[in-house]
Amino acid sequence: QVQLTESGGGLVQAGGSLKLSCAASGRTATTSAMGWFRQAPGKEREFVAAIRWAGGGPEYADSVKGRFTIARDISGVSAYLQMYSLNVDDTAVYYCAIAFRGRSWTYWGQGTQVTVSS
Repeated sequence: QVQLTESGGGLVQAGGSLKLSCAASGRTATTSAMGWFRQAPGKEREFVAAIRWAGGGPEYADSVKGRFTIARDISGVSAYLQMYSLNVDDTAVYYCAIAFRGRSWTYWGQGTQVTVSS
């Protein structure tokens, strides 16, 4: 019913920047929020950032506050993650997710690899 397509991942040196994009298609009329999660090898998937469609401030994991910024495009049902001051610990597969009214994180993207070299 809903497809999420991520892009923007790649290889970057420590201290560099990268911008991820996520576009949703399909039955998105009742979208309530979009967010980003990440998973490093051998570790569980963790929350990174989320933004609500109806307003209110975005939410960030403590590990990325001050370095990452999430933005939304309501008309295009898209979410973006601008990442600054990247470090090796940010290396992971980043996943986009979408939430609907009364249902959180229902669909997930395939993931995009972000690799930060020292």
